[in-house]
Amino acid sequence: MNSPEKPTETPVVISETRLQLLLRTHRATPRFLQGVYPFAGRGVFDLSPLNDALSYTVPKGKVAQVHYFRAGNLSDDILYLSISTNGTPARYFPVGPKSDNHVPLAIVEDYAAGTKIEVCLAAPRGLTGTVVLDVGLVEIDAEGQS
Repeated sequence: MNSPEKPTETPVVISETRLQLLLRTHRATPRFLQGVYPFAGRGVFDLSPLNDALSYTVPKGKVAQVHYFRAGNLSDDILYLSISTNGTPARYFPVGPKSDNHVPLAIVEDYAAGTKIEVCLAAPRGLTGTVVLDVGLVEIDAEGQS
């Protein structure tokens, strides 16, 4: 008599990104700069911090990365927001009137301990309105960088 062959089991391959590994092993922690904020435009060339709550300083022994930027503009004109590091704009995000955007960053940079990351805004002089923000950062143990 022929015995039925056991079906061979296909091994399961689990793949995860480096970031997923760091989060799973608690060597990285998500951080967020988010909220709903009123603004008054001072001119399109007058980029300034939107609100003190939208500022984050990378702690000692950590490295931070900005992974995504979401913004909604409830005003009647275009404005732009930026991620600034130590007072210098690093990324720009224009947002049209009564519009929103979501930008998953394809290029993710490391910001060393002590770096101040903040959200800044510039809008036409006299424009008032409200922006809705959600900026996703990841704080990584510096030794987890290798």
